[in-house]
Amino acid sequence: MTNLFLDACRCRPTLRPPVWLMRQAGRYLPEYRELRAKHGFLDMCRTPELVKEITLQPILRFGMDAAIIFSDILLPLPHMGLDLSFHEGQGPVIANPVDSAEDIRALSVFDMRKEMGFLAESIAMARQELDDDTALIGFAGAPFTLACYAIQGRGGGNFETVRRWIYRHFDEFEVLLDKFAEMTIAHLEMQIEAGAQAVQIFDTWGGLLAPYDYIHRVFPYVQKILRGVAHTGAPRILFIKGAGPFRFLRYAEAEAIGLDWTMPFDETRGFLGDHFAVQGNLDPMILFAEPEFIKQRVLAAIELNHDKPGYIVNLGHGVNKNTPIEGVQAFVDTVKNYRCRTRG
Repeated sequence: MTNLFLDACRCRPTLRPPVWLMRQAGRYLPEYRELRAKHGFLDMCRTPELVKEITLQPILRFGMDAAIIFSDILLPLPHMGLDLSFHEGQGPVIANPVDSAEDIRALSVFDMRKEMGFLAESIAMARQELDDDTALIGFAGAPFTLACYAIQGRGGGNFETVRRWIYRHFDEFEVLLDKFAEMTIAHLEMQIEAGAQAVQIFDTWGGLLAPYDYIHRVFPYVQKILRGVAHTGAPRILFIKGAGPFRFLRYAEAEAIGLDWTMPFDETRGFLGDHFAVQGNLDPMILFAEPEFIKQRVLAAIELNHDKPGYIVNLGHGVNKNTPIEGVQAFVDTVKNYRCRTRG
């Protein structure tokens, strides 16, 4: 069996590049909003039947080459002892953020399969509904991004509170990152065992750090996760938003690197080398343009790859909640109608 997305992750030749979109299951879809009007966000994430339905919504409507399980990177945190809630218009809020070595020591090591079995069940149900041509992606938050919420207690700004804290508490910070790395390995292993065929690590806020600090303080824990799930054989995608200056990404022990829209394709692929697949890097705002512009912009991005194996068409971040359906349709259709000249 061949699968466009999994083949591209492994840098195998494909008839065309595969396409999916980060945050493709979510608020821009009317069918999602209809469900959301009836259910709280955390309840949706913890109800396998709803997770399956939401995961499949964009696949049924647009036919992407991969589905990503509907979940949230912060879902494991309550099981570690952090009081997480989601508030309309505010996003995630942690009522008891960490502020000391004692707070970090108090974070629980928990039984992933027991406490988050709902996610494994959701993945198994979604995988059963998908055909063999459509891959299923699991995911987790990277340690630094999890730490941003755990320390600041909410999103917003450039996490100045977090950056001040870590420069005064390096030892405690590294203990926190290690705890999150260990948890994340178990989180991803469980998803793969349940049926996820690839996994993506999201470091949404990693680009806020200087390259020196990221490579010395954060990157070792990202590598720990990548190594920790290598035995599964599932392709590993690493996405760090704002990683343009991070040349050390070429040492990441991943099969694929996600590019945000500020990372020039030719330059980034050049320093990464041909042994990595690359994913991205279109600005999510292009989906607000007219369909013909979207088509030309997507084709221009594909042309930059020169039909080399190992390219996954995606956005440089998630789909904006106000994105018009027509924009997503034009994006996906353009990729699905493309054929690599060198491979028929």
